[in-house]
Amino acid sequence: MTQDDFVIFWPTFQAIIADQQTYAIDPDISYDAAYQLWCQAPKATYVVKDAAGELVGSYYLKANAAGPGDHICNCGYMVTAAARGKGVARAMCEHSQQIAQTHGFKAMQFNAVVSTNEVAVALWQRLGFSIVGTVPNAYRHATQGLVNTHIMYKLL
Repeated sequence: MTQDDFVIFWPTFQAIIADQQTYAIDPDISYDAAYQLWCQAPKATYVVKDAAGELVGSYYLKANAAGPGDHICNCGYMVTAAARGKGVARAMCEHSQQIAQTHGFKAMQFNAVVSTNEVAVALWQRLGFSIVGTVPNAYRHATQGLVNTHIMYKLL
């Protein structure tokens, strides 16, 4: 993802964070802090563009932990509102697993998949991820109050 791509992606990022249904990121995050979080801190950040060249999604890849835990990676995925339900998240997750292996990662872990995000939970399960733990009331959902988060894991 280039800086120019992030400028285009920023409204999607803002909308998803402001919605407070899937990401535990401060909804008042600044542009610069968001760019640091999504593009500079990870090992790599990718964009997906449709046939017309429009940005429809992005994901980052990073180590889930440091030192002796750096063989397991973590990813975050966001899809534009217009592209949801069209296989973009699936394509990004499949691509991220391939890229993760080229970086030497042995497994992928999602630390806090919001339980009410049933579409994502089901997709990750179809792609071979297992729920290995559930944290009760770990997320303050904007409309449903306190809900659980799942830790999901897949050996690559």
